[in-house]
Amino acid sequence: MATVILVRHGRTAANATGVLAGWTPGVHLDDKGREQAAAVAARLAVVPLTAVVTSPLERTRETAEALLIGRDPAPPLEVDDRVGECRYGDWTNQPLKTLAKDPLWKVVQAHPSAAVFPGDEGEPMAAMAARAVGAVRDWNARLSVGGVDPVYAVVSHGDVIKAITADALGMHLDAFQRLQVDPCSVTVIRYTELRPFVLRTNDTGGDLSSLVSPPKAKRRSRKASSDAVLGGGAGA
Repeated sequence: MATVILVRHGRTAANATGVLAGWTPGVHLDDKGREQAAAVAARLAVVPLTAVVTSPLERTRETAEALLIGRDPAPPLEVDDRVGECRYGDWTNQPLKTLAKDPLWKVVQAHPSAAVFPGDEGEPMAAMAARAVGAVRDWNARLSVGGVDPVYAVVSHGDVIKAITADALGMHLDAFQRLQVDPCSVTVIRYTELRPFVLRTNDTGGDLSSLVSPPKAKRRSRKASSDAVLGGGAGA
């Protein structure tokens, strides 16, 4: 049973000015983004992390590095292109207000599974979703060794986190625009043998100590942990 904590990177100047940064190099956290990264790191300080996996882009790496500050020993920092931003092709570095006038915008909004971004480097949204979900499943398997139930962070991007969450919820990709993922928000998914459980979405405040794994003697069996609680239960 693996628990993944999906953290969106902090705010950048591109976010603040309404520009689609994509894979543009040199996009760093702004002052507000650094404050957000420090705040989410403080919230997650109570949670022992098996690893921190990050997109290779600067804004995600800076957010991921904030999560490691003060941890002794620090968990390994793993860079994985598969949780990198969607490749927006010719849309990259364009103002969102301009892109909203493109006919493809309506496809992205209503039928993202059919959206393919223009240009040689443009990527289908469905391909982005497949690689991101595959990455999480792969890290679940890699980190679940020796009887460990890993709790790890993946620092990524809004559309990527929405795609992973939609998969966990059993939602078609065409419905993923119903999800909201704010800068430095926390989305938590616990993967069990039978199904994933989405524990939090777009969480930007509050106590995260419930994510700490209980001692082995107090844990329920793996089979039981895959069962949904009828009536909702008493909570964590």
